Amino acid sequence: MAQAWRCSGLRWSADGPELAWDGGRRSALTWGKRVAFGVAEGGVRTCVGARGHACPVRAVVPGRSTGVRCEECARLDRAHSVAADTIADDPRPYHVYLAWFGPGMTKVGITALERGSARLLEQGAVCFTWLGAGPLMAARRAEELLRAALRVPDRIPYVDKRAVRSALPMSATERAAEVRDLHARAVALEGWPESLTPEPCQPVDHAGAFGLAELPDAVGEVTELVAGGVVSGRLAAAAGPDLHLAVGGGVVVLDTRLMRGWELVPVGALAKEGELTVPTREFKREKSAQDSLF
Repeated sequence: MAQAWRCSGLRWSADGPELAWDGGRRSALTWGKRVAFGVAEGGVRTCVGARGHACPVRAVVPGRSTGVRCEECARLDRAHSVAADTIADDPRPYHVYLAWFGPGMTKVGITALERGSARLLEQGAVCFTWLGAGPLMAARRAEELLRAALRVPDRIPYVDKRAVRSALPMSATERAAEVRDLHARAVALEGWPESLTPEPCQPVDHAGAFGLAELPDAVGEVTELVAGGVVSGRLAAAAGPDLHLAVGGGVVVLDTRLMRGWELVPVGALAKEGELTVPTREFKREKSAQDSLF
């Protein structure tokens, strides 16, 4: 029987995307590389636990969940989370950032200064700039100021990010235009927290890091993994937690968060090139006037 591995998600390093595995092993990903694995026969998807601790009951979790935690472990994970806004006494300095994912899709967020741009890569931000730096609560106030005064959201659904990746403006200048405009409007607002130091607009572009140049339109996405299922495809691009895989019918998006909680096994030469035997959802395309004639 082949050794089974548990994936702990997609990680971003200075060298690019890597699949991380429980135990510390990592698999570097490069464009064109074959990504192939199977889900153990008869297996079930189990909770990944919280805060470095295993789920005490190894609860079964739904295949379509991207949170991969049972209700109790999810509660414990949120109990000490900056993202969930449940802690206010973190002494570390924080960055406020503006992140752009496509036309009309810019969000405001915060991340610990020590993390650098890792959070932006993890979210799939195509372009971003720092807005300011300072204590956590000052960063939170700036975030709320932009939401209230400029109606800038703090979340953008992944489904919306995926829908535009293959049709982004060609030049980095065009991709940075909305970020530059919003940055200028943000720093001019009244009520800017005094303890937050504004930072100049210096857009960073991730299109190259994600491999988005000449990315074909995705035809669909994997909705869940299932016991006995197989995924095999060539890596066309990666952004945030998503892998864009070239399979038999075109490019399909795999959210690597769906891999967590399963026991995965190598399939090697046993899997056909481009094989996909897990549930998928086809992306709907708008019909053109020409299409409607036939």
